[in-house]
Amino acid sequence: MSHSSRALALLTAAALTLTGCSSLLEQEYTYITPHNAAPTADGDPSILRADSYQELVNALIYFVTTGTEKGTVRLYMDEEDLDASLNAACLEVAHEDPLGAYAVEYITFSLSSVVAYSEATVNITYRRTKEQVASIVQATGTTAIRSELASTMSAFQSECVLRISYFNEDEEFIQDLARQAYYNAPSSALGMPQLQVFLYPASGQQRIVEILLTYPDDLSKLEQQKAALTNWLQSLSAPFAALSGDSRIEQAARSIVSAGTYDPAGGSSVCALMDQGSANSEGIALTMAALCQHLGLPFRVVEGTLNGQPHFWNMVQISSGWRHLDLTDSQSGPYAPRTDQQMAELGYHWDTNLVPVSGPQEESAQGAGA
Repeated sequence: MSHSSRALALLTAAALTLTGCSSLLEQEYTYITPHNAAPTADGDPSILRADSYQELVNALIYFVTTGTEKGTVRLYMDEEDLDASLNAACLEVAHEDPLGAYAVEYITFSLSSVVAYSEATVNITYRRTKEQVASIVQATGTTAIRSELASTMSAFQSECVLRISYFNEDEEFIQDLARQAYYNAPSSALGMPQLQVFLYPASGQQRIVEILLTYPDDLSKLEQQKAALTNWLQSLSAPFAALSGDSRIEQAARSIVSAGTYDPAGGSSVCALMDQGSANSEGIALTMAALCQHLGLPFRVVEGTLNGQPHFWNMVQISSGWRHLDLTDSQSGPYAPRTDQQMAELGYHWDTNLVPVSGPQEESAQGAGA
């Protein structure tokens, strides 16, 4: 193998595989762009060189990454059946490589012999546009996936495509993260979108995940509702804008309770209270979360059960730590922050892995970073 070919193989392998350490940095995510270095022959980026089967696969992956529709690979390979090797490489790239499985319809080739090498003319037919490929986001860890989904939903985008390393999950896992992302972006929670999740390839630790989202209304109506919600939240918060600390959180809670009534059969979107004057527990929790987001206050929307029935409430961060806050609880008034133990004693249950710990003050300081 020539020095330049070895260098290309190393560069390509590095571009296609993330290290185990990077998989731990869940908060990182970057946009994919094609690598400009190419295993060119005679300085022509459409003519590549391969000295082994792996370099042939790498050359085909390079064509796919750059969106090349027709290219040439000069084969300096000691293979008895080059035609079989080419066919196997084309199938591997089109079905086993994440980008190939996502973007390529099929690959065809023709093979000819030259004095010192064989030459393969490769034709690639795509089922994705270059714009779609360029928009793929590389996400490492659940935090990055959830954050990217929240950004997608906040803009009411219909498609989110992620390249994920060390991924051993399934479609249901993505659906769960999308649900969490929806509640993390309450000011855009105008109705849970329907999701279709596709994985490319079907198995393997490195996958491309395509998420298609269908919203309850068209984009223009959703944007109008979001703008109206922003104005409404501004008017709700104006009377206590000068307050700070716990007083600000308390007044935010009281303003939500004063804005409408709790109706178990009411609407579940963030606009239900604004538009209809009533909402169920999900709608009220989302509205409180949206107001906290508007004010720059830490918040959580908690999905759990109350006496065995599905129920939503909030968590807010006050001076003594994170506290649960259920604005549908009329018996305790509009503002009754509670610890985990107090909530459990009242019949509330929730996934403790998804929200901060809420205990005595010294424990709450630790839970605030969860």
